[in-house]
Amino acid sequence: MTDTAVPPRKRLFIRTWGCQMNVYDSGRMADVLAPLGYGPAETPEEADMVILNTCHIREKAAEKVFSDLGRLRVMKEAKAEAGQKMVLAVAGCVAQAEGKEITARAPWVDIVLGPQTYHRLPEMVARASRAAGAQIDTDFPVEQKFDHLPEPAASQGPVAFLTIQEGCDKFCSFCVVPYTRGAEFSRPVAAILAEAKALVAGGAREIALLGQNVNAWHGEAPDGSTWNLTRLLYALAELADLPRIRYTTSHPRDMDEGLIRAHGAIPQLMPFLHLPVQSGSDRVLAAMNRGHKADLFLRICDELREARPDMALSSDFIVGHPGETAEDHAATMKLVERVGFALAYSFKYSQRPGTPAAGQPFQVAEDVKDARLQELQALLRQQQDGFNEDCVGRECEVLFTNPGRHPGQVMGRTPWLQPLHAEAPLSLIGTTARVRVTVRHPNSLRATLLDQKELALA
Repeated sequence: MTDTAVPPRKRLFIRTWGCQMNVYDSGRMADVLAPLGYGPAETPEEADMVILNTCHIREKAAEKVFSDLGRLRVMKEAKAEAGQKMVLAVAGCVAQAEGKEITARAPWVDIVLGPQTYHRLPEMVARASRAAGAQIDTDFPVEQKFDHLPEPAASQGPVAFLTIQEGCDKFCSFCVVPYTRGAEFSRPVAAILAEAKALVAGGAREIALLGQNVNAWHGEAPDGSTWNLTRLLYALAELADLPRIRYTTSHPRDMDEGLIRAHGAIPQLMPFLHLPVQSGSDRVLAAMNRGHKADLFLRICDELREARPDMALSSDFIVGHPGETAEDHAATMKLVERVGFALAYSFKYSQRPGTPAAGQPFQVAEDVKDARLQELQALLRQQQDGFNEDCVGRECEVLFTNPGRHPGQVMGRTPWLQPLHAEAPLSLIGTTARVRVTVRHPNSLRATLLDQKELALA
């Protein structure tokens, strides 16, 4: 085949909101479109196709998407006037929840697809080019999706994400995930291990396992048995050239004793765990349908630190859930003080149409939610700063991932997921090196290399 027979390369721009699972999904959408000739674009203006990969968790998520679509309409019309075409797609959880609303309010959108249907993107692009009107696909064929995805086309770099579980059966009162991602589904063992080996071969030195309830994963093994997450972690730890493993996001109800012990038994399993609790009040936890009490969460935290003394914990909090009282908020503050978090995410409760909490009475006033959130965030920030300050003078292994902002500087992550920079050669990217933390900045750490031989590589 001559060079003139190769179709011209098209440009693809994907804007991603939300969790790391969306980041993973965006990468896989790029993979399925690569055979159609789509390569990456730096900006939407230069793209032949734009995908908005959306998240429904944050407040006013849909309105932010429509705002973006308004700007993209202008770009699409300008391209049309120049005789060019822009395919515009909305993917992810907002697309799943509000597919018909998107096409009604933004008829210039060509494709609307849910999180479980992006393996069908090539077919939808072809249909969109042949027919007028938007192509909508918001089914829940989660099993089929993973069966039809190609091998990842490009390396993710030193840190890679691997989805092993999707969907949720928990039905928390405030959450849209069961309605946008569907029921819990666990990928089989062989597929996960094959993808993990490919990621390591592509340069990954840290793999983060992803799932809406990742510790609920129960995958079928080649011999027909069922593995749990603990057994999968031990298998991943046997892979050569994989010094780091993480998993997120977990649910307290699925933290069993074996998984807790694994944190002390598997050196590759990093001493940092994100474990959302949402509230410290048993009454609010029951109203949220979380299925656990504050005491269970506290016991898990204690057992994790007993298994791995340097364990750092992160969590999620929602303030102002319908019916939350001042006493309930005080219980949350007490739990935070008791645990001590290295990092945490906190938000005001916001109504999600279709979720049980949206129609509940006793909605908390906005000014009350604001005050409670500010008080909680002040305590969480104090704890985060304290944890980072305690790291000054500490020695640890850092995985260097990319160049820093300044010449001669390299960025990396500590075992506790803190961003860190050091004066070091770029040749360290993709490797681990031992450092001593010297300075705490507001959102990062500075360190010096301990092995001066590394500096000789510069």
